[in-house]
Amino acid sequence: MVTSDDEPDNVFNISEDLVQSPVHKAAGTSSLDFDGLLSTPLKLHEDLSGGCGAASKIARCLLELGAGGGLVGLAVALGCNVTPPLLITDQKPMLDLMKRNITLNNLHGTVEAAILDWGDAVSSRIPQHPDVILAADCVYFEPAFPLLHQTLQDLIGDNTICYFCFKKRRRADLHFMKAARKTFDVREVEDDPDRDVYARENIFLYAIRKK
Repeated sequence: MVTSDDEPDNVFNISEDLVQSPVHKAAGTSSLDFDGLLSTPLKLHEDLSGGCGAASKIARCLLELGAGGGLVGLAVALGCNVTPPLLITDQKPMLDLMKRNITLNNLHGTVEAAILDWGDAVSSRIPQHPDVILAADCVYFEPAFPLLHQTLQDLIGDNTICYFCFKKRRRADLHFMKAARKTFDVREVEDDPDRDVYARENIFLYAIRKK
């Protein structure tokens, strides 16, 4: 994806065009196998009263930073040979929901849930520089852009790769990607066979590394 030269120099200039919260559907539990990709269907309890997210379209690709209910991380754990523990993180209001979904899928010992507030000092529970960080649909609320950027700076080390899935909803969302390109080595993943499909929905997958 190419960013235009007329973006403002202040890459985190917060506009008034903020994303409105969607109408929350009722809480409930569903079963997903992602068109047969998971031999063991994923059970997911959703309760958006404590937050929102839209990771279902990108669960085949990514673990989660800002996990919500843990959809992506749990799907990865069920579909891949994961060396435990796989850590899914979000703010405190989502912690019980993440734990509930770990229990629903019998993934204790493989997946752990932890609190990670973007922009804050990373706790000792979080690996200092993980080998792989995966972030699914974390760019949706402009005031959080600098906080997410700081957390990526804290976590991405010399040998870290971050797979970052980004859905462009508004022009203002490009502020985050422009800042990321100034700080990190950001490259679009082009060898995904489904790339053309999700690109039509303005969804892009990047590999982010330390410069």
